[in-house]
Amino acid sequence: MAKYVFITGGVVSSLGKGIAAASLGLILKSKGYQVENRKFDPYLNIDPGTMNPYQHGEVFVTDDGAETDLDIGHYERFTGTNLSQSSNTTAGRVYREVFEKERKGEFHGGTVQVIPNITGQIREHMLAKSALPDGITPDVIITEVGGTVGDIESLPFIEAARQIKYDVGPENCCYIHLTLLPYLKKIGELKTKPTQHSVKELQGQGIQPDIVMLRSEIPIDDATREKLALYCNVPASAIIQNLNARSIYEVPLMMEDAGLGQAVCAALSLEDRPSQLGEWRNIVERLYHPKRRVAIALVGKYIDLRDAYLSVVESLLHAGVFHQAEVVIDWVDAEKLTGPAAAKNRLKNADGVIVPGGFGDRGIEGMILAARYARENGVPYFGICLGMQIMSIEFARNVLGLKGAHSTEMNPATPFPVIALLPGKNTTDIGGTLRLGKYECVLTEGTLARKAYGRGGVWERHRHRYEFNNAFLDGFEGRGMEISGVNPRQKLVEIIEAKNHPWMLGCQFHPEFKSRPDRPHPLFRDFVGAAVKNQEAG
Repeated sequence: MAKYVFITGGVVSSLGKGIAAASLGLILKSKGYQVENRKFDPYLNIDPGTMNPYQHGEVFVTDDGAETDLDIGHYERFTGTNLSQSSNTTAGRVYREVFEKERKGEFHGGTVQVIPNITGQIREHMLAKSALPDGITPDVIITEVGGTVGDIESLPFIEAARQIKYDVGPENCCYIHLTLLPYLKKIGELKTKPTQHSVKELQGQGIQPDIVMLRSEIPIDDATREKLALYCNVPASAIIQNLNARSIYEVPLMMEDAGLGQAVCAALSLEDRPSQLGEWRNIVERLYHPKRRVAIALVGKYIDLRDAYLSVVESLLHAGVFHQAEVVIDWVDAEKLTGPAAAKNRLKNADGVIVPGGFGDRGIEGMILAARYARENGVPYFGICLGMQIMSIEFARNVLGLKGAHSTEMNPATPFPVIALLPGKNTTDIGGTLRLGKYECVLTEGTLARKAYGRGGVWERHRHRYEFNNAFLDGFEGRGMEISGVNPRQKLVEIIEAKNHPWMLGCQFHPEFKSRPDRPHPLFRDFVGAAVKNQEAG
């Protein structure tokens, strides 16, 4: 039987439960245990797929096509395990499943209620069989409960988590409560009252935490630890400080040093094996001590909320660690690139330009100008999903002379639909109707992509509806643009490259979803490598 850890949050939101859950996953995995991370979100959307990035940050996509919370990305990057549809459950999904059961008569005429029906459906997801790859059976399932204790919408999830202890036994269930420990600089004191009240609220909902984790600006002194242990009804060894860190990748090391792994193993009656975090420490060491700096201009439309491009940013960091380079991101608002002169002035100091994914027509012309600047000036360019489509449109307009070339997403009446809707795609229901999840890509010999991957075929994750229009293939390939990656079943263009350019590549998929701190994605690795060469060349 798997053992279960539930992580809840209190006092305020955005304390970093996702990073805490991911860090614990890494710590336990480093001790030799198989781990699965899951996230339960109390919002009523079926999934975050239709949500504006300003509402929710990026949408992370799994191999099996689930559109999930961005914390799933943290879980995968920290533990190195590919997750799935079952890794992220929302209240909307739970309620829909209960309604469908009611319509089928599965409640035998009974009244459908939050308790026991909604909580029972949540428990089914919490206790569901693992969907980890290669038939792996987890020793520990770590579940993050979204929201803050006291939120009305979180109550069914807290109640379901409470009941799990009686399903699996107290020795197989551990509750961690993450709260804020404010530091009042004027009086030089850490204040424990918010944590005391938060733990009391959790206890009032039937859960006694086994571990209290504290976000704090300064280290916790022994007196504060003993006070919290007394009033929160936990051992002093179960008061774990979670200090602010320079990088999220240092957090697992800090938390293991603070005793988190030992405390969780004690709560779950697991052997506290030595943690093997040497490789992770090396990654952090390389991150904190780069030998060079490289400037990357990220040209996008959601730059006011940088979580919208979270996986892209992390992937650039991973590549930077590989090259022992500090990647400095210059956030460029695509809407402010209003002409060639503006684009040149804004991008002239960039060692590389990246245009990530997105939807809608806002900022599109600025992105096209950025792609043109990179192409004409030999600056490394990496286009991801929309960025690949931008690269195609720019080439069609300014090299092939197809004035007015565009995507039918932005201009349905374009005379040259270089990017067009995949036949049979649904445009009425926008949720879950994109090309989602992993698809095969066959690579062309002698190309940048083939060199980067070092093999002839790969599987990458997608999230888009519009595709390169194959009617324009001959024109592109005859004028200096190479199709270096193709989906073999549907004959869809996956990767394009500019032939007479140091490094200019666009991919229709999202490589950022598969990059890891210890294994940077090959395309990000080589893009940052090209930017380093560009800088060194002056």
